Parts: sequence; C-alpha cells; structure tokens
Amino acid sequence: MQADATLRVGIAGATGYTGLELVQLIHRHPCLQVGWLTSENSVGKRFSDVHAAPWDYPLISLDEAMQRAGEVDAVFLCLPHAASIEPVRAFQATGVRVIDLSADFRLQDAQTYARWYHQAHTAPELLPQFVYGLCEVNRAQIAGARLIANPGCYPTSVNLGLYPLAKAGWLSEQVIIDSKSGVSGAGRQSKLQYSFVEVNENFVPYNIGVRHRHIAEMEQVLNQVNGHKTHRFVFSPHLLPVNRGILSTMYVSVPAGVSEQAIRDLYAETYAGEPFIHLLPAGQIASLRHTVHTNRCAISITPTDPAQPDGTDYIIVATLDNLIKGASGQAIQCLNIAAGMEETLGLL
Repeated sequence: MQADATLRVGIAGATGYTGLELVQLIHRHPCLQVGWLTSENSVGKRFSDVHAAPWDYPLISLDEAMQRAGEVDAVFLCLPHAASIEPVRAFQATGVRVIDLSADFRLQDAQTYARWYHQAHTAPELLPQFVYGLCEVNRAQIAGARLIANPGCYPTSVNLGLYPLAKAGWLSEQVIIDSKSGVSGAGRQSKLQYSFVEVNENFVPYNIGVRHRHIAEMEQVLNQVNGHKTHRFVFSPHLLPVNRGILSTMYVSVPAGVSEQAIRDLYAETYAGEPFIHLLPAGQIASLRHTVHTNRCAISITPTDPAQPDGTDYIIVATLDNLIKGASGQAIQCLNIAAGMEETLGLL
C-alpha cells in the first residue's frame, strides 16, 4: 500500500474504552480516516456527546453500519462477547477487512470455545478463517489477512512474556501466572464491583486457578509453538485500583544448565528488531509505567534466588497497556501489517 493512500475504517461499538482509543489512534495515523461509528446505546448522538473528545462524528446503529459497509475498507468490532458473529458474516460478505476485538473468533476450535465459554459457537465454520492477531508471533499470517481476531489483553502479556521460552523448549510443564489489570479492562459498564468505592483502596483476585477463559489463548499459542508440548497454566488475575495497565508475573523453571545469559540471549534474538517489545536489562523489573499509554510490552527476566543466578527458577514480568497493546493499539498494528503499511504507523 502506498504511504499516501488513505483507508476509511468503521468502528462498531465506538463509545466503549477500546472504541475511544481507536478513534484517538486513527486521528494520529497518517493513512486512516474514520468512516462511521456505531453505538447501540447512543444512536442519534454525536461522539463528543458521550466522550470528552473534540470529534463530532454521528453515532449510528450497527444495522445501519452493515448497510453502509461499502463506505469503509476495514471494520473494527468492539462489541460484547458473542455479539460479533452476525456482523462478521455481514461484513465478510462485502469483502471488508474485519478486525474483531471480542473473544468470538480468537480460538481455532469450536470444542475448545464451548469448554471455556460454556456455550456452543454459532459460526464454527468461520473459526479457521480467522488469523490470531498476535503481531510479534503471527506477523506472516496477518499480512494480507481479511479476518483477524485481536488477542485478549491478559494473553498478550503472557504469550509475549513466555513465547521465547516455549519456542526454545525451555518452558516448564507447569507455569504459575499472577496477573493484575486496571479497571478499564472490565469495559465501560455500570456494575457494582467496578464502582469507585468497591475498587478504590482494594485489591481483588477473581477466577483464580484454572478457571479464567483467557487460559485458552495461552494454551493455543504456547502449547503449539514447539511440537504441541503441553504446559499447565495456573492463572490468577486480579483487579488493580488503577485506570489502565496490565502486569503479569510468571514463575517458570528452565532446564538445568540453561544460564541467565542464555535466556537473555534467547529473548534478544527472538525479539530482535521488534518495535514494540522492550526487553529490560538485568536488575530492572517491568512496571506499569514502562508501558501505559503506549503500544509497548516491557519484559524483565529475574532469577528467583540471587544466590543462584544460573539456577533453574526464574520470574518473568511482562507489562502493557490493556487498552492499547492489549486491545486497540494491537488492532491498529494488525491493520498496518494486513494492509501492507508500515507497522508502526500511528503507534509511536
């Protein structure tokens, strides 16, 4: 795609937090332009009526957007769980490129979907047509793709944090993951547990152990990268009393004889030239401030016992902004790759 070409994009579900981030990122992007925005709860209003933003785009219904599919080159679906399936059918039929930010098409197998989401998938024939949009891992498959499933925010941090070890065959059979997310990860919804008084000065674990549905994305990426080796993920997510950001602390064991320097060299080689991976030097630990309001993922590597720097136990920490690298920024990165544009456009 020529650098001076412009793509018109639509956003379905534009008044949520990921939709707001997408509008902001599109306005920074030299080759993208907003075509239309939808909002089921604010049809007839303007975007500036819903968000403290300077853009007066009219908000239309999803039904109207599907009728106006020919006005855009690509569509971002920022819809609730299970709400993307029919829009995907409609937009696919018109040839529009679709990037789905929901969980509806992230898993390749309908049985796996039913296991983790406790319902049957109503479009199983579409699952194998989607590319999982983890850019640093699936860049070749994303290039030219027409249907892209944007990864979940937790799995993005975990998969990027552990991918080099899994690829090398150095990832332990059991991996313990302790993740924390800002409140915006729950979406822009009115629920008691996300209200200020409930969240402020509090710290809440939820769906701990082997319960959270995002484990399926970790298994899909990390169990398939090296001969379908099986890893068991014990995943404990927590709600942080902050607006945004994800921090995943991962406890792993590597084979005897693998030194800390070998691990650092492995990560450096795996992520060489990656514009959005920030590998921290020895002695530094990734924090939210390394990544919030950016499309970066920061990764730190620390031996568990400083008295045994080349022992087998390590703590990998990966952080990112759940609304950008964990959602809208990664979606823009996917579109850049798929459409043949410079990958970093609108994101640096």
